[in-house]
Amino acid sequence: MNNNDAINALLELMIRLRDPETGCPWDVEQNFKTIAPYTIEEAYEVADAIERENMDDLRDELGDLLLQVVFHSQIAKEKGLFAFADVATHVTSKMIHRHPHVFGDEQAENARDVENRIWEERKAAESGKQALDSVLDDVPRNLPSLIRAQKLQKRAARVGFEWDHAADVLDKMEEEIAEMREAIAGGRQEEILDELGDLFFVLTNFGRMLGVNCEESLRHANHKFERRFKGMESDFKSKNQKMEDLSLDEMEAGWQAQKLKEKKSAA
Repeated sequence: MNNNDAINALLELMIRLRDPETGCPWDVEQNFKTIAPYTIEEAYEVADAIERENMDDLRDELGDLLLQVVFHSQIAKEKGLFAFADVATHVTSKMIHRHPHVFGDEQAENARDVENRIWEERKAAESGKQALDSVLDDVPRNLPSLIRAQKLQKRAARVGFEWDHAADVLDKMEEEIAEMREAIAGGRQEEILDELGDLFFVLTNFGRMLGVNCEESLRHANHKFERRFKGMESDFKSKNQKMEDLSLDEMEAGWQAQKLKEKKSAA
C-alpha cells in the first residue's frame, strides 16, 4: 500500500467510526476536549519508545499519534471548520516559510542559527508577535510545567533578562534553598509551596543555560530510579528479604550496590 492509499484508508476508517448510525458509540461521543488528553498521552508514549530505542513500539506509537490528528480533523470536518487536507497543506506551507535557507536564498550558519534566529523571526512574522503586549504572551499555558518554564525563560533571555554565565545561577539556587529552609522552619504550607516552585524554576533555568531539556532530563532520572529500585527489589527477593522489614541503612546499602553494578557494566 502506498502513502496515499494508507492515508486514505485511515481517513475512511475514522469516518466509519464517527458515523452516527453505524459507527462506534464511544468514538461518536468524543469531542476536541475529551480527545485532547489522549493526544498528549500518545505524544509521551512516542517519546518513551524513542527513549527505550524500541523501533517496533515507535512505529506503533506514531500510528496512535497520527490517529489522534485524524480524529481531531474528522471532528473539525463535521463542524465545517477544516479537514485533514487543510491541516497537511497548512503545515507544509508553514515549514516552507520557516526554512528560507532550504527553499529560498537565506543562509543558515548552523542548527543553532536556524533555531534562535530564522525560526524565531519567521514565527514572529506569522503570529504578529510584535503586536503582543509581552514577549511571554504566546507561550501556551497548557504545556507541561517544566517545558513551559524553560520557554518562559528563553523568551525573557531574548530581551536580555539573563545571567551572564550558567554558573551564576548556582548562587541564586543557594539563595532559594536558604529561603526553602526558612519556609520549612516556619511551617507555613503556602510559603513552602511558593518557595519550592521558585527552586524548581531556578533549576530549570540552570538546565536551559547548560543546554539541557529539563523534561528529558527528569524523564531520564525517572527511568534511572525505576531501574535501580527494581534491581534492588530483585536482589532482596533473591535473599528472601522483604524491603518493608529492612532498615533505611540496609536499603541505602542495596541502592549503592545497584549504582556500583551499573558502573561496572558501563566500564
